[in-house]
Amino acid sequence: MSSGHRLRDVEQQRPLLVGEEEPGAKEVERIPLGETKRLWFIPDCCGIVCAFITWFLVFYADFVVTFVMLLPSRSFWYAVVNGVLFNSLAVLALASHLRAMLTDPGAVPKGNATKKYVESLQLKPGEVIYKCAKCCSIKPERAHHCSICKRCIRKMDHHCPWVNNCVGEKNQRFFVLFTMYIAVISSHALALCGYQFITCVKVQWSECSDFSPPVTMLLMIFLCMESLLFFTFTAVMFGTQLHSICNDETEIERLKNEKPTWERQTRWAGLRSVFGGGPPSLRWINPFAGLKLPTLLPRRSWRGGAEFSV
Repeated sequence: MSSGHRLRDVEQQRPLLVGEEEPGAKEVERIPLGETKRLWFIPDCCGIVCAFITWFLVFYADFVVTFVMLLPSRSFWYAVVNGVLFNSLAVLALASHLRAMLTDPGAVPKGNATKKYVESLQLKPGEVIYKCAKCCSIKPERAHHCSICKRCIRKMDHHCPWVNNCVGEKNQRFFVLFTMYIAVISSHALALCGYQFITCVKVQWSECSDFSPPVTMLLMIFLCMESLLFFTFTAVMFGTQLHSICNDETEIERLKNEKPTWERQTRWAGLRSVFGGGPPSLRWINPFAGLKLPTLLPRRSWRGGAEFSV
């Protein structure tokens, strides 16, 4: 789905003078110290279907590569090396997808447009801040409202239905890794399909697969089409994301042609801010880095009820 379609009605804001409180503003919900935040998940039907399709197609590609092309191969090391490589990349791609989908992209707390909160900002007299009319939040600079997540998101790039989440300040790294790994395994699958096709032609489709020649041909054709489509889409998205990071400009800011009111970061600083700082290392491309296992035991919440948290 195009970014233009997902960006409609992306925000409505009004200036809010210091000391002014919007009618109907509620006290922001707070999580006390020691409590962990609940799992972030967007209950959007379109996004859930797209995420399911993504996982199904990855598993389909893994099935064809493993059971149609590699296991029947006469070369033991060819099957082992390519099998381990393809499945490892698939795991990294799906892990990146999960973390992009289940990570808070940088949502601004709801209902913090209160007089008490505005006073705590210690703004200068006459200084203007902005309030989102939809989620009743004070909007930080470069935050935009997403009509699907129903929240204002810091440095929102776009809402991606394929990960059923916004791509923002806190999960852009995982989205970039997802597009990168999908592009890599798609190109790997295309190379394996080409080699398998040449092998099958040489032996006249006998003993090149455990499936019948027509079934093998159909499975490989569909995998080639899927891989080509996925490679084209994710490679373009990967390049677009790197361009946005290096230029310190989100997709929304580019489409709206917003003039920067912030000091742009250098390319190196932008990459470090997205991928976790420090010098380049394997942590930059590891979707498991910084992962905390969820706690599924019920706890007593600060409101007195039981809740499951991560």
